[in-house]
Amino acid sequence: METVFSRQKHHAVSNYLSSLNLHPRTHTQISIICVWRYSISFLNLDFSGKAIRPNEEPRKELHLLYTISILAYKAEYSDMAALNANGTLSCPQPMKATSNGVFQGDSPLDFALPLAILQICLVVLLTRILAFLIRPLRQPRVIAEIVGGILLGPSALGRNKHYLNKVFPAKSLTVLDTLANLGLLFFLFLIGLELDLKSLRRTGKKALSIAAAGISLPFLLGIGTSFALHGTINKGVDKAPFLVFMGVALSITAFPVLARILAELKLLTTDVGRMAMSAAAVNDVAAWILLALAIALSGTGHSAFVSLWVFLSGSGFVLCCIFIIPPIFKWMANRCPEGEPVDEIYVCATLTAVLAAGFVTDSIGIHALFGAFVVGVLIPKEGAFAGALVEKVEDIVSGLFLPLYFVSSGLKTNIATIQGLQSWGLLVLVITTACFGKIVGTIGVSILCRMPFQEAVAMGFLMNTKGLVELIVLNIGKDRKVLNDETFSIMVLMAIFTTFITTPLVVAVYKPAKRARRDDYKNRKIERNDTNTQLRILTCFHSARNIPTMINLIEASRGTGKKEGLCVYAMHLMELTERSSAILMVHKVRKNGLPFWNKFQQSGNNQVVVAFEAFRKLSRVSIRPTTAISPMHGMHEDICESAEQKRAAAIILPFHKHQRLDGTFETTRTEFHSVNMRVLENAQCSVGILVDRGFGGGTHVPASNVSYSVTVLFFGGCDDREALAYGARMAEHPGISLSVIRFTASPEIVGEIARVDINDDYNVSTESTDKEFIAEFEKRISNDSSVKCEERIVNNAAETVEAAKEFSRCNLFLVGRVPQGPVVASLNVKVECPELGPVGHLLISPDFTTLASVLVMQQHPSPVSSIGGPTRVTEMPAVDSET
Repeated sequence: METVFSRQKHHAVSNYLSSLNLHPRTHTQISIICVWRYSISFLNLDFSGKAIRPNEEPRKELHLLYTISILAYKAEYSDMAALNANGTLSCPQPMKATSNGVFQGDSPLDFALPLAILQICLVVLLTRILAFLIRPLRQPRVIAEIVGGILLGPSALGRNKHYLNKVFPAKSLTVLDTLANLGLLFFLFLIGLELDLKSLRRTGKKALSIAAAGISLPFLLGIGTSFALHGTINKGVDKAPFLVFMGVALSITAFPVLARILAELKLLTTDVGRMAMSAAAVNDVAAWILLALAIALSGTGHSAFVSLWVFLSGSGFVLCCIFIIPPIFKWMANRCPEGEPVDEIYVCATLTAVLAAGFVTDSIGIHALFGAFVVGVLIPKEGAFAGALVEKVEDIVSGLFLPLYFVSSGLKTNIATIQGLQSWGLLVLVITTACFGKIVGTIGVSILCRMPFQEAVAMGFLMNTKGLVELIVLNIGKDRKVLNDETFSIMVLMAIFTTFITTPLVVAVYKPAKRARRDDYKNRKIERNDTNTQLRILTCFHSARNIPTMINLIEASRGTGKKEGLCVYAMHLMELTERSSAILMVHKVRKNGLPFWNKFQQSGNNQVVVAFEAFRKLSRVSIRPTTAISPMHGMHEDICESAEQKRAAAIILPFHKHQRLDGTFETTRTEFHSVNMRVLENAQCSVGILVDRGFGGGTHVPASNVSYSVTVLFFGGCDDREALAYGARMAEHPGISLSVIRFTASPEIVGEIARVDINDDYNVSTESTDKEFIAEFEKRISNDSSVKCEERIVNNAAETVEAAKEFSRCNLFLVGRVPQGPVVASLNVKVECPELGPVGHLLISPDFTTLASVLVMQQHPSPVSSIGGPTRVTEMPAVDSET
């Protein structure tokens, strides 16, 4: 009896299946079906169960191959095809959105909405845990998200089929992919907002040369590597699109990831950082153009002109956008002035334009992401409009939907497909080629551009950064059947490896030159012999809440009103986060010294500008706004380095707690407490901690209306002398009345302390210095009726507190952080906030009723070696008062 499946014909069908480039699971399913078909062929039955004649065998073979193709298509693309008992195809019903609840017998995992919620929660939880674990390694969060996606996929947890079928069943992947790609659409829009075309036009020849080398050499090496892959593990696909996809994948530099690595390493405003950012921006744009070409070449149309039409249509779309989008959005931006909230209709119109552009490019055959990216690039970056768009979109996209894309990629990544020495050898080849092309090409051109060798090597490692854009290229290639499972897994592992090694290699090879100690940095404290020299103060603030008190403190510190008497650097402390807007802020700060700031309902930036402008006009003080944008664990370095660079005599920091309406203190952010403590430990000048209780009220008080009462509580020691020196400076202001209370212990207390020998620190030399300083101060203010100096002899702690309470109606207390002397030893105050010291803690305790603000001073004892390293603080031109 002749059968359909002779040995030769069965071999032909197997080759046919191999040419379909199917998933291994799909190939197995089809093979089982072929065996079933082979068994019924012995009965001379056709597919409907009817007997056939021998001369109908060719028709049956054709029908069989056609059926196998249909089954392959169904299983590969929907993975939902199933065979009934009679061999016909059937697809399960799509998932309903919501369930009736477990009490009515419904399982939430069988319905789209609760299953999607579970998937999102699982993804966010795992990626955040991984990001926390790799934070000490200073790795970008994209590493945690890619690895988290792989762990949730078939490479790790997905090996448990029960878990995979319940949590990530095949029928739910359509919803998951849709949410992931929608989030990715808006994230590409945000990436476009980060790229400033004007800055690209200003890119120098050096950055363009480095970018060209960083693209061309890896692209050519990627094409060469693709021949090895195409001939071994990626057979059966068109060679041209595969070569281009491989070249693009190996030549990409992830611009957003690189920006965060530079910021984490505090290189963003160094020469290397600026060069790397410029070259990466050019590389990013070129990579998108090459990817558009690759997508056009990977079209499945039968005509040779289809790819040409796709490319020309995409080019026409970009040209239309260039002429249409900028004028429209510039008109919208002009109708959204600084400091006012952006009209909701403009935000909705922009987001709709992003979706429409994505629809157009998807219809053309490029990809929906290109349309969103083009809209983001062409939106004007000036003004508050771009920042408002970032604030509206970024949190939910970056924090919630974008991790879904990494999981979607992880579900497609099966490391188990990399089997055998050949496959692992190809993985090593791809990694070596990717690193060699980027690093060697960039180093070579950088040296030709006369960059120092150390900086050139750092540039090579930085330009080797991969990330989200790499995954986008790989996913598009897999969706277009250009990359199979094994090649896809190899490329994903390559992206993880190259990004992971960037930070440690840059740290190892690039040691920024430490800033030499300034020889002219002599006045590191307010207490000085020559009181006529200019006083430089670095005041820091966290938010708009701190600004009125800080400005009123500056006004009180300006002394006699001499133009060169006081110079103030007002530094806004901003945390560098994973959010794109943080990188936008860095670029804006580099331009004008003020942050790109939209945190306070679009009015915070306006409040800062108005406050400083009013102060400039109403006083004779030179004020220079600066900004420090860094992670919390390194913010103190920016503060200390900036103070040394500006030769500041004192740093004024806000206390990390603010007063509530009931008088108690509430912690703003605990991280700022650590920042303050590190500044106190590392600052090369005096430091003051300001506890704000509304000094001068909620607004700036003009100089002619200033009427403040300042009290200095003097116990002894260098910190108390610094507080008194600052008070003496304030006393020069005509609207300031100063009261100095010097606490002296009664002979009984002195004798008791001497017997138990509690306070060795307060030695004879310190006491003598205090007496000389007090005597000199009393001599200077002998003819000044606005200054009162009195001595209080106390017998115990209760008398000390009562004496201080007599001045509770003042506006500001000035105290030392570590007072010395026998009176302090008798206080025995439990200090919960060590940055305030015992007296400062007493003044803010609930038992001490006062509305006065408190400034706690710590004096820098003597000049020591300066803190090195590059500064990340940028400065705008001085805003001097008018002569």
